[in-house]
Amino acid sequence: MRPFLLSVFLLCIFTHLAFGQMERSVLPKNDTIILARKVVVNKIAVEGTARTRRQILLRELSFKEGDIIGSDSLPYLKTLNRDRLYNTTLFTEVNLKFIPVDSSTVNLLIMVKERWYIWPEVSFQLADRNFNVWWTEQNRDLHRANIGLTLKDRNFRGNMESLGGTVQLGYTQKFSIDYSRPYFDKAQKQGFGFSVSLAKSQEMSYVTDSNKLLFVKDHDQYINRQFDAAVFYTIRPGYATRHLFQLAYRDYEVADTVVRLNPDYYENGSRYLRMIELSYRFDINKVDNWNYSLHGYKLVSYTSARIGLEGARFQAYTTMEAGYFQNPAPKWFLSYIFRGRLTLPEDQPYSFRQALGTKSDYVRGYEYYVVDGSQYGLVRIDLKRELLNRVFRKVSVRYLPGIPLRIYPKIFADIGYVTNRYPGNSFLNDRLLYSGGVGVDIITAYDFKIRLEYTWNHLGQNGLFLHFNSE
Repeated sequence: MRPFLLSVFLLCIFTHLAFGQMERSVLPKNDTIILARKVVVNKIAVEGTARTRRQILLRELSFKEGDIIGSDSLPYLKTLNRDRLYNTTLFTEVNLKFIPVDSSTVNLLIMVKERWYIWPEVSFQLADRNFNVWWTEQNRDLHRANIGLTLKDRNFRGNMESLGGTVQLGYTQKFSIDYSRPYFDKAQKQGFGFSVSLAKSQEMSYVTDSNKLLFVKDHDQYINRQFDAAVFYTIRPGYATRHLFQLAYRDYEVADTVVRLNPDYYENGSRYLRMIELSYRFDINKVDNWNYSLHGYKLVSYTSARIGLEGARFQAYTTMEAGYFQNPAPKWFLSYIFRGRLTLPEDQPYSFRQALGTKSDYVRGYEYYVVDGSQYGLVRIDLKRELLNRVFRKVSVRYLPGIPLRIYPKIFADIGYVTNRYPGNSFLNDRLLYSGGVGVDIITAYDFKIRLEYTWNHLGQNGLFLHFNSE
């Protein structure tokens, strides 16, 4: 197994070095283009927007009416701004066309097809951490599923506002409402929003034993209740940069059974967790597609201070994600992703020590394990090739003019590490976790993603893993 993993890492490094020179000829090195002849953008027209306001589209463009641009840069600007408009998630199709007026003037025509903004969304989600855990360890128990109904307007009043509510039944019963407005000022740089949710369930995980979650269930009462309310304020000074400031109140309660089984679930054996959370998030996102990136880079940092009112003390933590995506040769794509977290102080109750395996952060090949800890790091390397990129038009409907299908076979390798002052009987803490494998990514309508991966890990284990809409 080790020679295979080593070969995967070496192959990724070799590809990066071998294609380095070619990459410079495939993609622009930056957004600066020096050209001899200039043209003026006279007018910008928009077609296909039955609801979206014109200024929402213009906000995303890299230029405006009256700007002077290089004529030789028009093909590049067409691709760049098409990606920007598509990343708003307001449209199923985006096309741009520069129309010459004379030798020194051009008009821009933006042609879009809007998505279906208001529709009841029925969701079926597994309560377990991933499909393999539900299928293998939970014996495909349908009682461990959630069925939800969400009614959301994703383009409320045509301003890219989002207003919605969700009712969920099943393993976890939940009700939530949320609202966000990306811009409320004339300069379209400031936004705000809020969210409120209430969830309760009769079963929950209460401790990690040998890197597995243990569950407790009470058929007569709800064993876990969670209430969250938050307000946030955003600043978006440019296309790729965003600041978010959030104030949240969290009020959680567990049954006496949980405290008896794990007195350290909350601080000092409390059944209740009440806290105020202040957080700041900073994003730089210069990738081609925010949902499935193939070239560009991004940086997301999140810093939070938790002020415990009951069941917790003060805690500060920061997380970071950095991604670099390359297109070294036609139809070949290479990506590097780093994720990590630092927490102070480390002496925190069990509910604050989740690290790798419980959410979207995990080392591929360790899907069956949970590794708790205060600090962790994760590196992912993927080398993939585009096998198919088509749009099937014969099945088109009004808000889905075609069903896109993209397929990317790949090889990959991961490295992860978690530190924990209280590892208990964990055998995966404070040691290097590494894996490698082969797989395929499938992306279809509305950027829905399916990942099918066969992975080997350092424990000598291997298996086929299935993931939906995860990175």
